[in-house]
Amino acid sequence: MSIINNIVSWIMKKRIHQIELFMKYPHEVQEEWLSNLVNTAKSTEWGKQYDFKSINSSKDFKQRFPIQNYDTLKPFIERMMRGEKNILWSSNITWFAKSSGTTSDKSKFIPVSEESLEECHFKGGKDMLAIYCNNRPETKMFTGKSLVMGGSHQINQLNDESSYGDLSAVLIQNLPIWAEFLRVPDLSIALMDEWEAKIEKMAHATMHEDVTSISGVPTWTIILAKRILELTGKNNLLEVWPNLELYVHGAVNFTPYREQFKKLIPSSDMYYLETYNASEGFFGIQDQSDSSEMLLMLDYGIYYEFLPMEDYGNPWAKTLDLSEVELNKNYAIIISTNGGLWRYLIGDTIKFTSLNPFRIQITGRTRHFINAFGEELIIDNAEQALTIATKSTNSIIKDYTAGPVYFSDGESGGHEWIIEFDKRPDDIEKFIALLDENLKKQNSDYEAKRHKDIALRKPVVHVAPQGTFYNWMKSRGKLGGQHKVPRLANDRKYLDELLEILVEQAV
Repeated sequence: MSIINNIVSWIMKKRIHQIELFMKYPHEVQEEWLSNLVNTAKSTEWGKQYDFKSINSSKDFKQRFPIQNYDTLKPFIERMMRGEKNILWSSNITWFAKSSGTTSDKSKFIPVSEESLEECHFKGGKDMLAIYCNNRPETKMFTGKSLVMGGSHQINQLNDESSYGDLSAVLIQNLPIWAEFLRVPDLSIALMDEWEAKIEKMAHATMHEDVTSISGVPTWTIILAKRILELTGKNNLLEVWPNLELYVHGAVNFTPYREQFKKLIPSSDMYYLETYNASEGFFGIQDQSDSSEMLLMLDYGIYYEFLPMEDYGNPWAKTLDLSEVELNKNYAIIISTNGGLWRYLIGDTIKFTSLNPFRIQITGRTRHFINAFGEELIIDNAEQALTIATKSTNSIIKDYTAGPVYFSDGESGGHEWIIEFDKRPDDIEKFIALLDENLKKQNSDYEAKRHKDIALRKPVVHVAPQGTFYNWMKSRGKLGGQHKVPRLANDRKYLDELLEILVEQAV
């Protein structure tokens, strides 16, 4: 296996030269990709509607139609899902990646073309390994297996030609045959939809393998790791997999999980590598081991625009290209892709930490959200669930905020709510149950994480006395109409401040 390891490592590192080229010529690469995208799609329905044939520059392109989101592209995507062709993209699209929804839908379905699979998602995965091999030339990773953790992998047929599933399911279904020899578990387990049984089978199938790398969302990785330790009687994962050297993570903030991983993998040589990929595309890779910044990947069939957050909400706002962005300023990302997304607002905000080369950090979402466990709960989900819960319990909410409860030993994570009522519910337990039930109805990712309390347990709700939020906002100097109570947060800063006030009030 050492010969195979050396050959694969050499192949991976050859890609580094191409990465260095787009780092050196970022603007030229981006302009070239925009031209390629426009020319490829000029005969599609979208291309004809906006006369792509006459677009000669990025300025022309930005002025041709407003910024889009899922709701504006949804009618076109739905037609593609029914089998219509040449709508947003020229090649036949038969796969759609399901992810959490927008303000009006429980789920959204992102078209995944053959080009976006090969030139974006798979290329990103290979580049991740190339960067790792370049940074750690002594790697022995390819002497063993890669354990791949994903989300729910159920594949569903839309019609005779088209299918959908979450992104990891789509990628696994389309992997080349050779990749199966390097990864575990096998497809019969990886594509299971029932997570409780799946974790059990994954544990039994992998605990005797020589696993050298793990890829996946921290939530599920911790659950699997703890089950493997229970079955083997070992104290940590290095006792199970002594050659484990790499953990690849993304999708959620890794900071709350870092200490738990240090306990699970007690080695200073363990390499943690962050990626920035989503159903819409693969965007960034952490290319320096001593920095949390990610290199913006510029040759994946994606053209980037950046919207200053002060202009958010204006579909005709002036967007910036790479030559115009500034350091340490919040931007919403807008992408045009080889999957048929045009000037698409993906909902993430980033800041540039370097302009030569272009490196970024994710700063949040364009809306309030909680995404500590991959649930991507947005404020609209919360508002709709709360409305139903208050109506059903004859109550009125005055103010509220919510945030995550992180994993702890022996317990899954969850959401914690602090709610100040004008009229308290007749039955607070009924209120909590209704809130939880309707959050599941509003958000498919939350529903999946709540299944049998595997990743998310039932919400915790604290009833705050009258005046709590007023006093808190006053103490922060945030009184006045222009200041609003933060409804959802992806950390515990606001929760912990308010909990301290509740404790003081109780004394």
